[in-house]
Amino acid sequence: MANALGIIAASATHIKVEGLQQYRPIGAFSFLGRYRVIDFPISNMSNSDIDRIQVYIRRKPRSLVEHLGTGRHYNINSKRGKLQILFSQNSSENDVYNTDIAAYYENIEMIQRSHQQYVVIAPSYMVYAENYDALLQTHIESGADITLLYHSVDNAKEAFLNCDVLNLNRQKGVESIEKNRGSAKNRNIFMDTYVMKKDLFVDLILKARKMSSMITLPQIVNASCSELDIRGVSHKGYFATITDFKSYFDANMSLIDLKNAQNLFNPEWPIYTRTNDSCPTQYFDSADVKNSVVSNGCLVEGTVENSVIGRGCQIKKGAVVKNCVVLANTVIGEDVHVENQVIDKWAQITKEREIVAENDHPGYIRRDDIL
Repeated sequence: MANALGIIAASATHIKVEGLQQYRPIGAFSFLGRYRVIDFPISNMSNSDIDRIQVYIRRKPRSLVEHLGTGRHYNINSKRGKLQILFSQNSSENDVYNTDIAAYYENIEMIQRSHQQYVVIAPSYMVYAENYDALLQTHIESGADITLLYHSVDNAKEAFLNCDVLNLNRQKGVESIEKNRGSAKNRNIFMDTYVMKKDLFVDLILKARKMSSMITLPQIVNASCSELDIRGVSHKGYFATITDFKSYFDANMSLIDLKNAQNLFNPEWPIYTRTNDSCPTQYFDSADVKNSVVSNGCLVEGTVENSVIGRGCQIKKGAVVKNCVVLANTVIGEDVHVENQVIDKWAQITKEREIVAENDHPGYIRRDDIL
């Protein structure tokens, strides 16, 4: 068993996903039809034998709390394991003070009471698979004070613009952490994943609170680069960030590609989620489905192409759904054409005959809209 407390942080206040985030935190976003974004970090921890997990929620908690439940569907050991959902009750109306450090400080007793020697901190808005137990062993063997996980990319000029990057020396030591301003294409994107001793984590929280009420964990770690031995470890495999509306759309669409999906989903490293009992999707004679991911419980009479369809959706006869991410329980009426859209839960499109957005600027149809 990994001797670590798992912490899943809420998304930073500067990360904004227009539309979708109005109703739920990013961790509760539907992903690839049947998952939620938070399923990935929790599954990584569960598969790594981390069974004491804290999930931090800043606001709009209902959908995420409902999805997480007791955590039993994540295969967390029922005797010694526990999934805790922690809130920031003293959050400020001014978001600059609602930092991750503020949330940790408010719940610092819960962190101190844990019996684990180490902490593994992961984000709730990134999608990737990683063996945290192996990462912890690498950290211990290196003798480093803090280990940070990063992913090397060659498209940082146009992507990952809301993320931090690591500046590394030749020995993979972290010299500094800075924001990705799109000034270079080759960057080491920081995956907001930390490994360190619990006592050091508590010390950093207290140190940060003395410095400023607005300081964040990446900032206090960056300020400590000259004092502590901070190492970077490279991640291999699929990696996506949900930091704005376009990145959410692109992450879903990228996994329609089987090669990308195989880089993320491994039968020996299952991604757990809350399941429901529903019948298989029914495809009628008029249905034409190509290069798409369709969840269970759907009724498909129309055309679906290059799209992700959530549970319980209805695609009526003559309808065309192309390059779309359609969330659960949506109805696309007869002869309706939708293209390059994210369609939120429970929307009904029966009156409008055509809703098409540009390829590079997907549109958003709100939940409960009747168009």
